[in-house]
Amino acid sequence: MKLLATLNLDQVSEKVFANYQTRRAVRAIVFDEQGNLALLDVTKLHYHKLPGGGVEKDETDLEALARECREEIGCDIKVISDVGRIVEIRKKFKLKQESICYLAKVDGPKRQPAFTAKERRDGFAVLWCSPTSALSILAADRIMDYHGQNVNKRDSLFLKTALDLTKP
Repeated sequence: MKLLATLNLDQVSEKVFANYQTRRAVRAIVFDEQGNLALLDVTKLHYHKLPGGGVEKDETDLEALARECREEIGCDIKVISDVGRIVEIRKKFKLKQESICYLAKVDGPKRQPAFTAKERRDGFAVLWCSPTSALSILAADRIMDYHGQNVNKRDSLFLKTALDLTKP
């Protein structure tokens, strides 16, 4: 899958981040029948993100993606194509994370998400909006924490890339 970017906001040297813990994660740009896409509003931390999360030990990427979408946006999905991958170097967490992003559509009814206790504390809520609105929302976020800064850059790039791929 195509590498879209390496995000290294702290400019950590390759020699240093070679020793960081690695994490694989999946993300999705999920469209519904009306052409709206799912964003997660992380209300208490003042940013938005794409649905997705870490790939667990015995999961494939697509199994993890299906699980995360059921949990976070309450939807089963059908993957249409891949968007690309982004590597994030996070000095604060001594973490090298590879996020893989897919383009998908809702497959079946929308249900209530099953947020974790931490996600509920952070004020997670599902927002369905047009692609143009999603870009504007991400651009307007007033991020107050380190994690959110990385998430915003990553998900903005994934969304812009996906929208370029879907242009007629």
